[in-house]
Amino acid sequence: MTTSLQKWRIPLRLIKRYDIVFSCSRRLLHEGPDTIEELLDRHIVKKEKHLDDEEEELLNRRRLTSTRREALGLYRDIIRATRFFMWPDSRGVLWRDVLRENARKEFEEARFETDPEIITRLLIGGHDAVQSAIDKLAEKQRQQIQKERGGGD
Repeated sequence: MTTSLQKWRIPLRLIKRYDIVFSCSRRLLHEGPDTIEELLDRHIVKKEKHLDDEEEELLNRRRLTSTRREALGLYRDIIRATRFFMWPDSRGVLWRDVLRENARKEFEEARFETDPEIITRLLIGGHDAVQSAIDKLAEKQRQQIQKERGGGD
């Protein structure tokens, strides 16, 4: 996921609602864990005292639910972030649609992954890619605004 999201090229055209993008880049797009350590603590299997079968099944179900919730949150973040990519690519297809299609494909490929470490790595990489794409978009928009203000005087 990281590689396809980091290949975005952001044109210098200005999206008129730069203030929304700027405010989104200052805060996280989700209400998930605040740090990578919290995410890892939540998803990495730790050695625990021996539990009976019922307690172990309940614990596994909680982990699965937490991972599923994180994955859905990441997917929603990607869908929200793609709203800002409204220009067409070389084929005439909106980048928004291309990015959403690629995100869907990558989520479907990892749908049945059961290894907690791989799942955590995918989630962290996805969150980083979305945040870096929004940061790059906001930076390009700031540069475009400065360029227009400097050229307009």
